[in-house]
Amino acid sequence: MNRPTQISACVLFASLFLASTSLQARMYRYVDKSGQMVISNTVPQEASTRGYDILNDQGRVVETVAPAPTAADLAERAASKEREQKAQQQRRADAKLLRRYSHPDDAVRAMHRKLNEMQSLSQLKQGNISVIVNQLDEEQSRAADMERSGRDIPEATLNKIDRLQSQVRDIEREIAIQKSDVETVRKQFMGDIRRLEKITGKERTLSLEPPPPASNSQS
Repeated sequence: MNRPTQISACVLFASLFLASTSLQARMYRYVDKSGQMVISNTVPQEASTRGYDILNDQGRVVETVAPAPTAADLAERAASKEREQKAQQQRRADAKLLRRYSHPDDAVRAMHRKLNEMQSLSQLKQGNISVIVNQLDEEQSRAADMERSGRDIPEATLNKIDRLQSQVRDIEREIAIQKSDVETVRKQFMGDIRRLEKITGKERTLSLEPPPPASNSQS
C-alpha cells in the first residue's frame, strides 16, 4: 500500500474511532421519580416522559428533549385549537355580515321589511280563512235545513263540509308556524344588529319595532 493510501486509511479510521467514542461517551441527565438529578448512559422509560438533557463527553448539554405532553397539556391544545377555529368562523361571519350591512340601522330596516312581509302574508291567510268559513257556514246551514225537513244530506255536501273544515285547519297551522318563524327571524336580526354594533362601533338609531303601515285613506 502506497503512502497516500495509508494516510487516507488512517484518517478514515481515526474519524470513525472518534465518532464511535463520541457516541459511546454521550450521557443523559434527568430527574428520577424521587426528584434527584441523575446522569447516566441510559434513560429509563418512566424518566424519558419527564424530559431529559443529552450531554457530550465534556458534560455539556448538546440537546434537550422536552417532557411528553400531559393529559392537561393535550386538553389545552385541543381547547386552543377549537378556540382558534371558532375565532376564524366568527371572522368569516363578520365579513359576510359587513358585506350586507354597513351600519346597524341597515339591519334594522331589513328586519322591518321582512317582518312586514311576514305580517302581510299572515293577514292574507287570515282573509282566506274568513272566505272559507263563510262558505262553510252556508254549507252547514243548508245541511241543517235538510236535516230539519227530514231529508238526507247529500254525500257531496258532507264531503264539501269536511274539505272546507280541513282547509281551515291547514291554514290555521300555517299561521301558527309562521308566528314561530316571525320570532325566529326577529331573534336572528337582533343578533346581527348587536354584532354590527360591536364590530362597527356604531349604535342603532332606529326603533326595533316596525313602523305602522302607511294609510291609503285620503282626507
